[in-house]
Amino acid sequence: MHSFGYRANALITLGVTVLALMCAMASLSDNLNFPTPSAQVQVLNVNWFQKQRNGNEEVSLTLNISADLQSMFTWNTKQVFVFLAAEYETPKNSLNQVSLWDGIIPSKEHAKFLIHTTNKYRFIDQGSNLQGKEFNLTLHWHVMPKTGKMFADKIVMTGYRLPEEYR
Repeated sequence: MHSFGYRANALITLGVTVLALMCAMASLSDNLNFPTPSAQVQVLNVNWFQKQRNGNEEVSLTLNISADLQSMFTWNTKQVFVFLAAEYETPKNSLNQVSLWDGIIPSKEHAKFLIHTTNKYRFIDQGSNLQGKEFNLTLHWHVMPKTGKMFADKIVMTGYRLPEEYR
């Protein structure tokens, strides 16, 4: 007969193996979800566009951000981190990204939203590169699962332009 220690070891090993197998299946089942998020951003107003004393340019925007990210939520989704970035090119850098707004979506019920806001973070360019500059607004998101790897994607919205003159 086997001792109590051998039986306990076999039972614990079986339990951990089954738990690991269930976690792996849960993580793999998320690969069967093909989300179809949608987003739209409107720039309602350029509140100010000014040159600072140190030579940098600063912009304040009023935005309408609407998005439907419900398709990203599965039973394995813990939360979704989402942020809006302004992206533009300058002679010095091929890609400049400035985060304008962010949020954490804790559940599917909160994943469809319409927000009227000014940029949460300062839109500053080091230099004089923003006058009349075309830029994209990109909604990025990171899906944080309960188990498995994190997933990130984005929607790029083009066709925005800053004014030629300071306000």
